[in-house]
Amino acid sequence: MPSNKKEGIIFGLFMCFGMVLIMSVYNTALHGFSSYTVGNAVIQFFITFIVAFIAESFVEPKARKFALSLPYDKSKEINFIVAMAFCMVPIMVLIMSVYGLILTSLMTGIEDSIFTAYLKIVGLNFIVALPSQLLIVGPISRRLLAKYIKPSIQEPELNI
Repeated sequence: MPSNKKEGIIFGLFMCFGMVLIMSVYNTALHGFSSYTVGNAVIQFFITFIVAFIAESFVEPKARKFALSLPYDKSKEINFIVAMAFCMVPIMVLIMSVYGLILTSLMTGIEDSIFTAYLKIVGLNFIVALPSQLLIVGPISRRLLAKYIKPSIQEPELNI
């Protein structure tokens, strides 16, 4: 887990990259790969990544505060990880589903009412986002942070 602001930003970048990647592939599979080109996918990924990172930077402090206020055993890091996921993922799904609704309406149009389409997008996204966060992206991001970032940020010891 991040222990300072710099690590928190790097960890957020890892998390956003992983979640945007998984959710982009998932949503593209739902709507069909036939209308996508590699160039369009890269541009869409980059824009989505920026939107997600901005949203995450607003949501994370509030989700952290709420997760820390919940009654659970805070001496175990896994409990905090799960609490954060359950506080953060639903809010991010609600926000990013608005973005997805806008993208869908621009790219393919919406057949149902906007509200019905939004509820469908939220439901479809949530069932993939929470397990992805808990089982894939979170563990990989924490491993990357611990292996590559934390050792390079710590001060070297002076041997006298």
